[in-house]
Amino acid sequence: MPYIANTDTDRQKMLEAIGVTSFEELLEAIPKPLRWSGELSLPSGSTEQEVVHEVQALSWENHSSERLVSFLGAGAYDHFLPGVVAELLGRSEFYTAYTPYQAEVSQGTLQSIFEFQTLICQLTDMDVANASMYDAASSMGEAALMAHAHTGRRDLVIAGTVNPAYLQTLRTYTAGLGLVVQLVPFPDGQLDLAALGEMVGDETAAVFFQQPNFLGILEPQAEAADIARRAGALVVVCVDPISLGLLVPPGQTGADIVLGEGQALGNAMNFGGPFLGFFACKKELVRQMPGRLVGQTTDRLGRRGFVLTLQTREQHIRREKATSNICTNHALNALASTIYLSLMGREGLQEVADLCLQKSHYAQKAICRLPGFRLRFERPFFKEFAVQVPAPPGRIIQQLVAEGLLAGVDLGRFRMGLDDCLLVAVTEKRTREQIDHLVEHLGKFATQRAT
Repeated sequence: MPYIANTDTDRQKMLEAIGVTSFEELLEAIPKPLRWSGELSLPSGSTEQEVVHEVQALSWENHSSERLVSFLGAGAYDHFLPGVVAELLGRSEFYTAYTPYQAEVSQGTLQSIFEFQTLICQLTDMDVANASMYDAASSMGEAALMAHAHTGRRDLVIAGTVNPAYLQTLRTYTAGLGLVVQLVPFPDGQLDLAALGEMVGDETAAVFFQQPNFLGILEPQAEAADIARRAGALVVVCVDPISLGLLVPPGQTGADIVLGEGQALGNAMNFGGPFLGFFACKKELVRQMPGRLVGQTTDRLGRRGFVLTLQTREQHIRREKATSNICTNHALNALASTIYLSLMGREGLQEVADLCLQKSHYAQKAICRLPGFRLRFERPFFKEFAVQVPAPPGRIIQQLVAEGLLAGVDLGRFRMGLDDCLLVAVTEKRTREQIDHLVEHLGKFATQRAT
């Protein structure tokens, strides 16, 4: 269990329960010559993240199999999780709570969801957010259905730099409706604005893009949104929530629907799940929003209360009016994100984002100084980047596991024409020593090619 310090009040209550007035009185049974009376030579205080890193380093000396430093990304990221998140999340009233069908006995769960929705709206600068989705992929599929229902149009224009898993899920969602999916090319790592302008027309329901995109690169968000708006299409943006500590929120650049993966906000990687998707939109679209929406109200005595204001699945309304197949929300994961965002605040989230930015650029420059390694796309990026490597990426990944490193993701898996590239993600958790360790072992492959 993570260590949570006792307060002065906690300690005084425990002393009173024992029957003593001070800690010194508790030690009277120990002869004074055996008590240490000098000054302890202790280092200065450390942050929770630094302490966890130090303790993990000690544990790795006993269990080498756990010594895996992650530079994985592509939608799941190894961010630091403050101990208090797990501590609060594990409380029985949260951990055992079920879906809040009956508002009168689910006030705590409903309030936590309401606060999650509020934080997502503040983060994205959107009008309304729902009670979370399964993950970002299902959120994107639901956004496609929502855009079609709102506009009556059948064409979906999607940046080719969207996460391939999200794109595949969207195709599955829309296949039965006969919607047409068009992919915008990305010759330099970001969507081609000229091609986007030619592809968007009177039948375009929505333009989809990811910010930062699957390759870690920043897309021309405002310009893409302008092209969509001129054609009367909706603008759908999938965002990395951590990046919004630094980047302009999509609500300020014309987005109609904003979605994303909330795993980075207080949730572990968990070998790929469970995660949570977040979903926000303009108030004009709320009647088509998938899932459920918790609202705040007052009872007949004027007391604050919470209710399920909107539920768009067929269990609650007539089937022909249902707009979503999202049958529940990942409330526990959403609560973890709520606690995380509440703890971090605006300044904390900005600091995390800035650390990701600075450390990833340090790693990129160090890697690309190696012979045979180069940045695949010379474009601004946030916390992950595609690097062209001199050996098969799969072989690099496999061999570096033995060195305690998860070196990145092999982009050859995704049929994007990047078979010789490694996608490397660097979060605020990575230290300079860990990054230098990665560069050192990547250098062995550079030597192989050079000779």
